[in-house]
Amino acid sequence: MIRKTLKSDKVSQPSGVFSHGVSVANARLIFVSGMLGRDATGRIAGPDIRTQTHQALRNIQAVLETDGANLADVIKVTVYIRDMSQFAAIHEVRAQYFKADRLPASTMVEISRFTEPDALIEIEAVAAVPAASVPN
Repeated sequence: MIRKTLKSDKVSQPSGVFSHGVSVANARLIFVSGMLGRDATGRIAGPDIRTQTHQALRNIQAVLETDGANLADVIKVTVYIRDMSQFAAIHEVRAQYFKADRLPASTMVEISRFTEPDALIEIEAVAAVPAASVPN
């Protein structure tokens, strides 16, 4: 698989932990549904954005592992949040999961509510792994 992080000098530089874009060739794609910051019992992991962001990213990691992938394979995330003023806190957490040389493309949108009243964040992801790697 060929993965390339895209960066253009013709647009402003990213203000968080993401890239302008990512291109891939010879890849198999994995689409992960939106993950809230719920623990394995279904409870929201904590009352704050950092705790919920950690849990949502751990949930994505767990889903990816079922198909032989991990967060380093993520090429795109879409992040839904309740309060855009939490942008910096979310990106502090994201920096612990996404490394500078493999930053995914990203969109973040503020919304009014989630299916879970105490949820503050939901993250969905797309990952790309070599096309030849198909787990049993």
